[in-house]
Amino acid sequence: MNGPAESSDDSYEVPGGPMRIPGPRGAADDLDPRHAPQPLPLPPPSHAVLKSLLGAWALAACSAEETQAVEDHLTECAPCAEEALRLRDAVGLLHPEETLDLKPLLRSRVLEDCLGKRPARIPVPVWANPYDTETARLDALLQDFGDSEWHTPVRLKWFEEERRRSHRTTVAGVIGHLLTVDGLIAGALGLDDPLGTDAPAGGPAARTEHFWKASAYPATRRIREPWREQGHTLVRTVSFAGRGVAELSVDYGDFALPLGDAFLERAFECWVHAWDIADAVDYPYEPPSGPHLHGMIDLAARLLPGALAARRRAGLAAPARGLVAAGAPGRTLHLEIEGAGGGSWDIALDSPAAKPSADRTVAEIALDGIEFCQLAAGHIAPEDAAAGQHGDREAIRDVLFAAASLSRM
Repeated sequence: MNGPAESSDDSYEVPGGPMRIPGPRGAADDLDPRHAPQPLPLPPPSHAVLKSLLGAWALAACSAEETQAVEDHLTECAPCAEEALRLRDAVGLLHPEETLDLKPLLRSRVLEDCLGKRPARIPVPVWANPYDTETARLDALLQDFGDSEWHTPVRLKWFEEERRRSHRTTVAGVIGHLLTVDGLIAGALGLDDPLGTDAPAGGPAARTEHFWKASAYPATRRIREPWREQGHTLVRTVSFAGRGVAELSVDYGDFALPLGDAFLERAFECWVHAWDIADAVDYPYEPPSGPHLHGMIDLAARLLPGALAARRRAGLAAPARGLVAAGAPGRTLHLEIEGAGGGSWDIALDSPAAKPSADRTVAEIALDGIEFCQLAAGHIAPEDAAAGQHGDREAIRDVLFAAASLSRM
């Protein structure tokens, strides 16, 4: 009997046709995704697992897959949705409270960036920037005050002759004080006086007393709007006024200041009284930025020779030891202010018209910048100023008392 004939291919007969026997798998076949085993789909997380993830979801600590699974579950499970809402509210309470006080340089940086992209058609004068900034900072402090905060007692402090003075008012009363004294600048610019046609003659104290007594009821939170609107109007007016307006004289009653210095003085008082308000409501308040603080200190230093001469005429300071002609070198005190906004100033001792001279320096004073501002605001007594002192003790005392005499209500 003959056997089956050998075939030249690797197939055999099956019903329906020949079937090829697969050859051995090669290494390349393992890389073909068509041959890879497909993973089985994972079952969805159980209710218990999803509920345990609610805390992490509320804190935004879940992975993207977990977040999607939790949020899909919340659309179907009312109890978990209510619990998620409570947890999200609780997380909101964990965040620290944000201060209302902006970083001192934040506003200037934002403005600089904006103006760099699109310069202002009418820029604010450099000398008006401190006032614009300090009124905005105080307004930010006031914006969340309720009725009770507006009636919080505030004690205004200043130095007069040889004594510290004070007056008790409220937060609203302080804003009314700022409104009425800012009105001196409004009058110099030809704008409406906030006190109207009945505004009394005289300086800041007389105007403030008139405002406080004119109403049968204490000032309320409604004083904020006219004060802020007047501040905006002052800045807009000087911005459109052009060159030369900085030299316009502003009458303070007993003295006068150029408009540029008056704006700087108003910025200083706005900051000081904002500090008074923040202290009354137990809220932290930062000092002005370094450049603005330097300008305020510079103004006080420039006013010191005149204040010293006024105290001498009133018999409150030692007599001049060496009067000289205007512009001639005279006895000098060197004032060194340390910290942000600090610098060095030479103060003429015997005559405001004398020229300070390093060769004729008889005394030196070193003070921290914030402490010097507190002294000039009448918040600390001259005897309490922690000053580094060297030289003529009488000249040092006279200058410290002259700095305190710059303050007023």
